[in-house]
Amino acid sequence: QLQLVESGGNLVQPGGSLQLSCAASGFTLNNYIIGWFRQAPGKEREAVSCISTSGDTIYYTNAVKGRFTISRDNAKNTVYLQMNGLKPEDTAVYYCAAEPPRVSSVQAMCIYRAFISWGQGTQVTVSS
Repeated sequence: QLQLVESGGNLVQPGGSLQLSCAASGFTLNNYIIGWFRQAPGKEREAVSCISTSGDTIYYTNAVKGRFTISRDNAKNTVYLQMNGLKPEDTAVYYCAAEPPRVSSVQAMCIYRAFISWGQGTQVTVSS
């Protein structure tokens, strides 16, 4: 059974850093495009970043460019989201998702949340 488990969420002060992990079980993660998404209270789920199977194509939403870094360690079957310079507006539940490659670009898949397999999420709270 395909399963994704997020971890690393926490309460952090503005300007702080966190690293989220997305561990896969039941499937080989390197055959899938992986995305990080977030959902704040009262808001729609939005794309944060997505990475291709090889890691050579990456998409970031404008709000996190220059602050967040997505990476994948296929040997560990894990994808990471390094978050630096955190802001209160980054507060949300963060989800990872997996989808086999499609004709659509990584960016399009990310923006339109075209992923079927989702984790349960991890809470990130940025507050002083």
